[in-house]
Amino acid sequence: MASEDAHHVYIVECADGSLYTGYTTDVERRVAEHNAGTGAKYTRGRTPVELVYKESFAGRSAAMGREHEIKTFSRARKDELVRASDVSE
Repeated sequence: MASEDAHHVYIVECADGSLYTGYTTDVERRVAEHNAGTGAKYTRGRTPVELVYKESFAGRSAAMGREHEIKTFSRARKDELVRASDVSE
């Protein structure tokens, strides 16, 4: 899937060890925004953040649905997702 057509759900680990889940069309740009303090309010003051999980979708609706689903997961379940993933894909 071409990156310009992709929609992504991602998880970053914040400096305080917490996890933040988000949606974007450009993961690299979004992680940079979080680290610059211009990303989500939650990640400000919790920098640096590190990308630990990403999942790609062809459509916005599917990606946003998955983002919502992951946000309902327990920390343990999110940790399982992170352990099973390879963010270098």
